[in-house]
Amino acid sequence: METRYVDLHLHSTCSDGYYSPEEVVALAAKAGLLAIALADHDNIDGVDAAIRAGNEVGVEVIAAVELSSQWLEYTDMHLLGYGFDFQDPYLIRALSEFQEFRAIRNRQIVERVNLKLIDEQRQPLDPDAVRKLAGGTIGRPHIALALRQAGYVSSNDQAFERYLVPCNVPKRYFPADDAIKLIHGSGGIVVLAHPPYVTRDRRKLEALVGELVGLGLDGIEVYNNGSGLEDTDWLIKLARGHDLIVTGGSDFHGDSGSMIEVGRGVRGIRVPYSCVEEIKAALEKCTVKKIFCDVVWRSK
Repeated sequence: METRYVDLHLHSTCSDGYYSPEEVVALAAKAGLLAIALADHDNIDGVDAAIRAGNEVGVEVIAAVELSSQWLEYTDMHLLGYGFDFQDPYLIRALSEFQEFRAIRNRQIVERVNLKLIDEQRQPLDPDAVRKLAGGTIGRPHIALALRQAGYVSSNDQAFERYLVPCNVPKRYFPADDAIKLIHGSGGIVVLAHPPYVTRDRRKLEALVGELVGLGLDGIEVYNNGSGLEDTDWLIKLARGHDLIVTGGSDFHGDSGSMIEVGRGVRGIRVPYSCVEEIKAALEKCTVKKIFCDVVWRSK
């Protein structure tokens, strides 16, 4: 029986998580995990700190990122990048542009929420206080927390329903082909995150995965919070049918009241170390392929 576990989908204060990269690693060590991947949204600022913290406590840390992407009618489809060069200047520049947009978007959401609060004759949120709550990049969960602390809502769900959804500002997305090229160009591999949240229609998902494989998709996040045991089995078959790797993670953000912990997703989902071995094998295959292509190109 597998007793070596990992978590390949974690968030920190560098996007919309509540714990710093170092704190996330400490939680992973406490949970007895052998390896993790810090996969912040459109952001790799915490990767280096997480790797250094992992070296100190004996937790292997894989460079990762969760890209907001779209393809055809699928908007806000998330793609996970693994094992890339997190110092690649082109990758850093592309993600920096996204972070600037994200910061502006979240400020605009706070402004819209405050206008709604004023209409309700309530005290508006202090943007500086929201930034302090975030401890880094502001995300909508941090605004929800500020609303809860102000006593305007009793839960995150209520915050989203009453304020954050009506006051939303549209996100920006990477076209899926550009996202895949971006990660491949920096030496990484690409995995489709939590497929049931993209679509629960299996025929549509099957067709979408076929499209993404044609664009260079390397794997599927089989172990995810949206999948039950039957879904997981089906996703494994789908992945193997396309010669894709399987990965998994808790999608931990650290918000209070959540059932999700570092190393354990909804329904106690755990991810075997074999997923890390699959990532490493895929990365090695990509490296060999890149070397071969470079040799062929130079010989012309």
